[in-house]
Amino acid sequence: MTETREEWIRKRAYALWEEEGRPTGREFAHWEQARAERQALEGSAASPDGKEVKTRKRTASASNANGAVKVAAPRKTASRKSA
Repeated sequence: MTETREEWIRKRAYALWEEEGRPTGREFAHWEQARAERQALEGSAASPDGKEVKTRKRTASASNANGAVKVAAPRKTASRKSA
């Protein structure tokens, strides 16, 4: 049985959480990093499970030294006050 996209992201986010020592309050960051990694995987020449990968040229801005995809922090919006 093949796993769905969401199952893959869930497992990857969990692995990221474990790799960081199981910190509290970083669920969103781990989920977003896993989602971005899955999106990058889907846009590459790799198979969905990542086992078959054709080499592709990577840009420095797309990943850091250990291959993790950088995820931008969510933007804060300014609140507007009515007069």
